[in-house]
Amino acid sequence: MSQALNELLTLSLIAIAVGMDAFSVGLGMGMIPMRLMQIFKIGLTVGAFHIWMPLLGIMLGKILSETLGMVATYIGGTLLIFIGIHMFISSFQDDEKVSLKLKGIGLILFAFSVSIDSFSLGLSLGIFGTKIITAVLLFGIFATVLTWFGLLFGKKIKGILGQYSEAFGGSILLFFGIKLILAF
Repeated sequence: MSQALNELLTLSLIAIAVGMDAFSVGLGMGMIPMRLMQIFKIGLTVGAFHIWMPLLGIMLGKILSETLGMVATYIGGTLLIFIGIHMFISSFQDDEKVSLKLKGIGLILFAFSVSIDSFSLGLSLGIFGTKIITAVLLFGIFATVLTWFGLLFGKKIKGILGQYSEAFGGSILLFFGIKLILAF
């Protein structure tokens, strides 16, 4: 296998691994009622964050120490925990109104929290001299597609779980927030 093809395969596998968090979190968020156009926009936003977060990591990695990566990971984990707790608690309230909106700042915070691990990855990408443009485009493409799959699959699971789906989705986000912070 040629070196270029080998690097493309390796970067694709890394992109899938990084995008699996987007799939898992999308699975949890998919249990919140939303339209297909909103799912489309969420996937594109998460994909865009998976492009610019590693680029930012690469640029800042040369200037700042690695502790910034850990601080960013803690912030992302904390955001997921708060969103998960909010979803879990609101699932037991009687009102039918959706309390968490994935629009505007809510969408930005969601995409940021899902993409924070790609920032840390960007810190190390510059060291290995990988093809940065290829890497970040693959990260963006896989994160977008995996987010769409997660949201759509979560929407299907919601139909199965009924009223408990938002609590289940919140539990997934809570778990991934704790996973980010504890790095296990």
